[in-house]
Amino acid sequence: MTLLQTLSPWINTAWAALVAVVLALIGHRIGRFLLLRITRHTTVLDAVARSCDRPAQFVLPLAALQVVWFGASETLPRLIVLRHVNAVVLLACITWLGMRAVRGATAGFIKLHPADVADNLQARRIQTQARVLSRTAQFAVLLVGLALILMTIPGARQVGASLLASAGVAGVVAGLAAKPVFGNLIAGLQIALAQPIRIDDVLIVKGEWGRVEEITGSYVVLKIWDERRLIIPLQWLIENPFENWTRTTSQIIGTVFLWVDYGMPLEPLRAEAKRVCEATPEWDGRLCLLQVTDTSPQGVQLRLLVTSRSSGENWDLRCAVREALVTLMRRDYPQFLPRMRAELGHEGRQL
Repeated sequence: MTLLQTLSPWINTAWAALVAVVLALIGHRIGRFLLLRITRHTTVLDAVARSCDRPAQFVLPLAALQVVWFGASETLPRLIVLRHVNAVVLLACITWLGMRAVRGATAGFIKLHPADVADNLQARRIQTQARVLSRTAQFAVLLVGLALILMTIPGARQVGASLLASAGVAGVVAGLAAKPVFGNLIAGLQIALAQPIRIDDVLIVKGEWGRVEEITGSYVVLKIWDERRLIIPLQWLIENPFENWTRTTSQIIGTVFLWVDYGMPLEPLRAEAKRVCEATPEWDGRLCLLQVTDTSPQGVQLRLLVTSRSSGENWDLRCAVREALVTLMRRDYPQFLPRMRAELGHEGRQL
């Protein structure tokens, strides 16, 4: 009888906890159904609701349990430990919920502005800001969550207070250790606000041509044309110069250089270049111009300017035009291909 009297308070509390968890799960199901119906026509809110569904399934029962533990009798053994463990897990799940909410809002904004359209400059700008600011916000939520969890532990509060009081060498070491992290964090905010680069921008970094594939909280992934990946720290991008071929528009002027003999007539080359450009879908119709840009004892340098909607299309157009001009010269004007001239012998015969 004494044992039953001892366990009786815990049995009642356990029953109350079980009922609270069941009611919380039922409330989660009902709330999920209502939220998805209310937000189904709003892209951002719908994405947030769907992203928060999984962590909310843990937050609500844990919150209900915490209410039960605080309403239970203080005479229950190990109740204080149970309250603390439940509070730590609840804070961890709330942190998870906050990070998922930020991620869901980001996914909603990106879905509202798809980049798979012809004129995607505005979409890429919004996507870049959303991704970088999302990672910064998630990092801030994580820091706040960890700080709140540590504040529930008396020992951790004492260690933190002693570190702040002592400062000195420990503060210097901590500052030096955190410098790269906060440097990249600040660089990420600069990229999100000033936007020197965006998702899918075409960059030339240290002689490498590629597209911005991903912007994380600490680095940028540049997809090189041959499918290699160049990893660039955010802080490096802020502090060093690089080329951005799609900063304001993706349109670009490409060049094709040819060396020909002085006797080569230019009009057939101009007509052939115009014909190839008009027959090639990569040409945007803005410019197809052949000019003499340099001379040497061996021949004449010709420069052909052609325009396209993007750098990738321009590369294909330049290759097509170059091949057509070389084919024309080899077929119709082989005598005017570049050649080396020299004088041999004492008679000064020219070869």
